[in-house]
Amino acid sequence: METAKLKKFAQQARRLLLEQVGARLGLVLEAGSAARRETPDAVTELEKQIQQSGRAQVIDKAAYIWFNRFCALRFMDVNGYTRIRVVSPAQEDQIQPEILAEAKMGHLDAERIPEKTRQQIAALLHRGAPSRDPDQEAYRLLLVAECNSFHRAMPYLFERIADYTELLMPDDLLSANAILAATRNAMTLDACQDVEVIGWLYQFYISEKKDQVFEGLKKNQKITPENIPAATQLFTPHWIVRYLVDNSLGRLWMLNHPDSPLVGKMEYYIKPEARETDFLKIDKPEDIKVCDPACGSGHMLTYAFDLLYAIYEEVGTDPSEIPEKILTHNLYGIEIDERAGELAAFALTMKARARQRRFFNKAIKPHICVLETITFSDEELDEYRAAIGREQFTPDLRSTLRQFAEADNFGSLIQPKLANAGTVLALLKAQEFSGELFLKETHNKVLKALHQAATLSPIYHVVIANPPYMGGKGMNARLGAWAKENYPNSKSDLFAMFMERNLDLVLSAGAVGMITMQSWMFLSSFESLRARILGHHTIVSMAHLGARAFDSIGGEVVSTTAFVLENQHKPEYKGAYLRLVDGNSEAEKAKMFKDAIQ
Repeated sequence: METAKLKKFAQQARRLLLEQVGARLGLVLEAGSAARRETPDAVTELEKQIQQSGRAQVIDKAAYIWFNRFCALRFMDVNGYTRIRVVSPAQEDQIQPEILAEAKMGHLDAERIPEKTRQQIAALLHRGAPSRDPDQEAYRLLLVAECNSFHRAMPYLFERIADYTELLMPDDLLSANAILAATRNAMTLDACQDVEVIGWLYQFYISEKKDQVFEGLKKNQKITPENIPAATQLFTPHWIVRYLVDNSLGRLWMLNHPDSPLVGKMEYYIKPEARETDFLKIDKPEDIKVCDPACGSGHMLTYAFDLLYAIYEEVGTDPSEIPEKILTHNLYGIEIDERAGELAAFALTMKARARQRRFFNKAIKPHICVLETITFSDEELDEYRAAIGREQFTPDLRSTLRQFAEADNFGSLIQPKLANAGTVLALLKAQEFSGELFLKETHNKVLKALHQAATLSPIYHVVIANPPYMGGKGMNARLGAWAKENYPNSKSDLFAMFMERNLDLVLSAGAVGMITMQSWMFLSSFESLRARILGHHTIVSMAHLGARAFDSIGGEVVSTTAFVLENQHKPEYKGAYLRLVDGNSEAEKAKMFKDAIQ
């Protein structure tokens, strides 16, 4: 995908939105503002948020929410997933969004636009209501109504807008210089053919913040939890994604179905030299669980969706049922970055909608778990134990509930103490505390923590990841100390810790596919990690990429290796090793790989 235009747009859009949202905030907070008269509760909530998080944080959050929604709506417009184009004109050479043009002709969707809003829009467009800019005001109402109408299908991205977020929507949406015009110009018809465009836009949107974080590192400023996502986001080249998924998920299916036609769909699959007999058995596609524990915007998972779709087709599943089955049974993502998690869920929903026209009506939420910081006081836990009984409130349960106090810092590296978190979660869901407010609040936090623990349990057949890269020098003090205590063999870098963690996330004989820095292969600081891998697991294949594997990173900055491990020890197994260090670009390395496996 051509990304230069996307990068320029995303960076400029961030600056523009921060400026416009900041200006809106100033107007809203003025004494006697229209917002204070018409929506006093929303203004009160806005002031509360500013007091809690600070003015800059509120502006940043609102700016990104609107960037996210504008990009999502543009993608859906182009692909025909909106009933009527919301941010795009009927014809690409026009400016006015189709939904506004239709409203001017009296066409307002009664199913998606509340009656009161329809009356307001009609009054504005027919000059029955006073307004300095009736088209702009009417369009804002239309846009909010559309966002709200998508809430049922995608609540993670389109929360109902009835709060301060609406107040901070940019003023200019319709001019040739507005943010929507820039969005359409960057997100061309070609760019929107693949949902990965959303992931690229997010990486570029936060790229300037990433630069700031790395400038801070030069001054010995450690990476704080809130900056970990910006510092570690890196979009994986598509061919590497395919190699990892083809040789983990695809390989698992081929081992169970040696004559499967799936092999013809996997360009980067390395065929075994001989038929294997010792592998993880799969009865049916619904049994397969695939996890990306650092899923970002979902690139790995969206390709896994494609492969799973082909698998379901192979066994004769009704095509109308396949998208729902994949999102219900097969795919799981874990993130610490709420924004990235939203995009991963959106990307998977778009993959499903592309295959099933009525998918939005099903209101299926993808299994993307954004890990939240959850804290409990001793008093809370003691009262909760008294309420549910000592038999259920075991020491391991108590320890597990405590483990998420720094989830924003440790993320998927947290290893729940409770071995059966999913079972305990199901049991506690049946408890009822509706009449006891304090206990109900604690109960809801317990359920949330247990959901996170269950997601972090070793239940997966395949784990795939491009984990965060961060050496010890960049870690904040708390993360560095925790790494030494919990990952002594791999504490030198987050990517190495994820190598160990992923091997503990996957079932016995399951597959782990990763791309990481190559340093673990050579440096003495990773000797214990190498000993674990060679002594307890099996390297199925490896593509040693070296430098220049990421076109988005220039020169020799990052030297990497991609590999697939099996979570059992096969001392006699001969893996496939491909040396691709001489390739000078993503395309060259991909070609070298294909040539080598022919």
